[in-house]
Amino acid sequence: MFKAVLFDLDGTLIDTNNLILESYKYTFKKHLDYIPDDKEIVKYFGEPLKITLSRFDSERFEEMYRTYVEYNELNHDSMVKEMDYARETLEELKTRGILLGVVTSKRRIMAERGLKLFNLLDYLDVLITPEDTEKHKPNPEPILKACEKLKLEPKDALFVGDSHFDILCGKNAGAKTCLVKYTVLDLEELLKYEPDYVVEDLKAILSLQ
Repeated sequence: MFKAVLFDLDGTLIDTNNLILESYKYTFKKHLDYIPDDKEIVKYFGEPLKITLSRFDSERFEEMYRTYVEYNELNHDSMVKEMDYARETLEELKTRGILLGVVTSKRRIMAERGLKLFNLLDYLDVLITPEDTEKHKPNPEPILKACEKLKLEPKDALFVGDSHFDILCGKNAGAKTCLVKYTVLDLEELLKYEPDYVVEDLKAILSLQ
């Protein structure tokens, strides 16, 4: 069994997909006067916000970032919800003596806000956000930093996420990887990255070896 299970946050432990999509659409409409379809946005889920925004406009992304953050923070608590079995899964893993962490591209202040909203923060032994590393998913640094703090080798950890950035981050670090299916729009595309495990829901993680 794994010594640690690390989770992505958005789309994995907390259902923020609708909030994220609406935040992007509001921002793009305001600054670029167009709204990309969901799949065009979703393929960048998992990387830091400024990097994604700069893909769409390399000159105005800072201004777009401020718009996105304002909308996102204003609507956060009313538009997010806890994923099914999130708390039960964390609780059972904790009971088994497995170390727990979140490795996310979300700013620390908002990651903590979301975790506290559903009383999940206290289950964690480590929380890694973009403020903790110079490089971000799919670079292995976030996973390596989490494992360093937990004092274990990446090969003894499982990283659970919903994007190709998550799978690549875990693989590049030498950890096992697990893809959750419940928020994925294009499963066939993500399976090309060959995660070690694929699960229908969070509680299925309890059966992995």
